[in-house]
Amino acid sequence: MTADHDIKAACAELRAILTHMRRGVAFTGAGISTECGIPDFRSPGGLWARNRPIDFETFLARRDMRDEAWRRRLALDAAFAGAEPGRGHRVLQRLVAERRLAGIVTQNIDGLHQAAGVPDQHLLELHGNTTYAHCLECAARYEIDWVRRRFEANDARAPDCPACQGPIKTATISFGQPMPAAAMAQARELTRACDTFLAIGSSLVVWPAAGFPVEAKRHGATLVIINREPTPLDAVADLVIHADIGEVLEAALEP
Repeated sequence: MTADHDIKAACAELRAILTHMRRGVAFTGAGISTECGIPDFRSPGGLWARNRPIDFETFLARRDMRDEAWRRRLALDAAFAGAEPGRGHRVLQRLVAERRLAGIVTQNIDGLHQAAGVPDQHLLELHGNTTYAHCLECAARYEIDWVRRRFEANDARAPDCPACQGPIKTATISFGQPMPAAAMAQARELTRACDTFLAIGSSLVVWPAAGFPVEAKRHGATLVIINREPTPLDAVADLVIHADIGEVLEAALEP
């Protein structure tokens, strides 16, 4: 953790960077949402430490694993349904509204950037969104409440699509599932054109998305990393702040 006096100096430096930013990109990970009550999946003691992730092929092939996937997701409903945008989400929304941020690229699946008021055209969700579901065959959309009612009424069995009988899954990207090509291409385009790249709350270990900060730096952008823990890319960043994300971003926008 950065010392208090160093945090003040770093926030002042970040404030200067944000003041001059005109085509910024924010890249957000789980750390921006933990203050909102959203559990961290990857950290020690996180959800994946307690439950091994179900990969995409297994989800498709095994009915019991679809049942288990939905049991786990519905058990998290209180956390996702009750979460409100945090300080970091609100600061980024303000930067988008002020046209200092050209876009937000997120690894998060919680929908909190949208809830903070970030327009869809300025947001790229690389790992999808867990606040709704869709059919993997016909792409019909289903709300989580609908899935819960069907799940509970059918003795904890995952529902199939009423329209085509295809499997219904949260609108997220699972292990083994292809990354969304269009979103990845758009994120790469934003990254190459930005003047400032803000990596916020990400461990920067999940590839290929973790390559975006490196690509931004190669194309001349100022690279800022804000995360509670060190990342593998700290050494190449122009500014690194290990501290509370919401506190840092709020302080950086203070007059």
